[in-house]
Amino acid sequence: MPQIARMLPVLLLSVAALGCRSTGESVATPATTAPAASTAAMAPAAPARPASTTTTTPEPGWWQGRVFYEIFVRSFADSTTGPLAGDGIGDLQGLIDRLDYLNDGDPATTSDLGITGIWLMPTSPSPSYHGYDVTDYYGINPQYGTMEDFRRFLAEAHRRGIRVVTDLVLNHSSSQHPWFEAALRGDPAYRDWYIFVPPDRVPTTRGPWNQQVWQEKNGQHYYGIFWSGMPDLNYRTPAVTAEAYRIAEFWLGDVGVDGFRLDAIRHLIEDGDVMNDTPETIAWLRDFQAHVKHVAPGAMIVGEVWTSTETVSEYLRADALDLAFEFDLAGAILDAAKSGTATKLAYTLENVAASYPEGRYATLITNHDQNRVASELGEEPRRLKLAATLLLTAPGVPFLYYGEEIGQIGAKPDEMIRNPMPWTGGRNGGFTAAAAPWEPLQPGQERRNVAAQEADPGSLLNHYRRLIRLRQSEPALARGTIRVLDTGRDDVLAYERTAGDRRLVVMANLSASEIRGFRLPGATGGYSAELTGAGAASPSGAVTLAPLGAYVFVQDDR
Repeated sequence: MPQIARMLPVLLLSVAALGCRSTGESVATPATTAPAASTAAMAPAAPARPASTTTTTPEPGWWQGRVFYEIFVRSFADSTTGPLAGDGIGDLQGLIDRLDYLNDGDPATTSDLGITGIWLMPTSPSPSYHGYDVTDYYGINPQYGTMEDFRRFLAEAHRRGIRVVTDLVLNHSSSQHPWFEAALRGDPAYRDWYIFVPPDRVPTTRGPWNQQVWQEKNGQHYYGIFWSGMPDLNYRTPAVTAEAYRIAEFWLGDVGVDGFRLDAIRHLIEDGDVMNDTPETIAWLRDFQAHVKHVAPGAMIVGEVWTSTETVSEYLRADALDLAFEFDLAGAILDAAKSGTATKLAYTLENVAASYPEGRYATLITNHDQNRVASELGEEPRRLKLAATLLLTAPGVPFLYYGEEIGQIGAKPDEMIRNPMPWTGGRNGGFTAAAAPWEPLQPGQERRNVAAQEADPGSLLNHYRRLIRLRQSEPALARGTIRVLDTGRDDVLAYERTAGDRRLVVMANLSASEIRGFRLPGATGGYSAELTGAGAASPSGAVTLAPLGAYVFVQDDR
């Protein structure tokens, strides 16, 4: 994102004299902390919590071995009972009603998806459909329900063994947040919570995707890297950091969530023309992480640092996050499934594993900001299954995007990759009893829905179910090391996953042609079993690989 051009010295002096922070320079600002009464007025729902309070959360590291599922509440399920039923908008009660689809809490059943973690996209009040411009960090969007509904959802998820992390949007607030409205009025308690410049000193610099970053409202000019409705918060003001800590304490302690997904955090603190990945940003996150661990030692923090592996891994080596999303690996998985060549993915798997401490990265194929994987792969069932197998047999902590498991389609603009979930082939896909949902379902929901795929043993949904159970039953897949193996071919990828004495070999034929009698160069021994159900044991080590087929073999070195 943005790289603001360096400010002229006269601009820097002017801004410093006004006591405001410019994104063009690290200007010291007075440590103006908002009075407690004023802060309470802006966030009335948050009870005070002592800094030393700790909460009951899972043991640290609980996320290793779990499979997460990203949910956009608005598009997951509209409730059928209660005050929000049938209004065309997904809500918390609708989510509760569908939890058994995700995990019914009974390890003996195989009719649920089997995920063990949920990432909720924003659920706080917001003027936007997506919720990433928050107006109250302590509340629940009334279109989704109440805080009581949220607590019931959390209890039901925990009862099923599902841990829940929520989106925490720290980079910016909504322009309609009372903090920003007070800042616009010149309230000295909040003016330095945001980044203002005088009207005759507005930089002309544009952002990293050539967007406008200096915004205007009521004749006042402020910094907002994404758009005018999302003014960036100023973390050089101590009161802003104190409020971020207080928000985290509320959700971890008072509400009981298990952690956070931090949105857009590489842009937290700018320095000169550098708007991304500054040392100050990493240092701030390291302190925030330490505070969270003090309040809730088992809480998980996963960060969105959307850039290269080399940069993302710096956050982990600095212990500023527990996990960060691995976008290079996501792109390489898609590339392998599309192109039929293994080179990029083989390199990326090795590079990623070597770059992060202790496998501390989150894996995905696509998320709510990207074209859906089914659209990227042309809805080709074999390629979709191949991509799923590559994701769920690779190291890291995997995250699925709701609907990915049934081949939900969608391409930009953003609303079209966040459509309602199709549960059945009936009216509105079973998503809502309203005349129409908040956003139309994608075409083809009559055949591309949960009910249809549940009835088909060979469906993509049942493929995901089998893979998730396999991953969570095999420590070598969930937590093991990886070694990429030489296959002697560009169209075959192989890697070894190891935990203790257990050695698994993942093989994928990336081509559209069958490969018979394939043996890894230099390999000794054979395979005592194949775990996906797509292949068979091979004592000799020679295997047949179906077109676009992927397998997990148990290595037998005898």
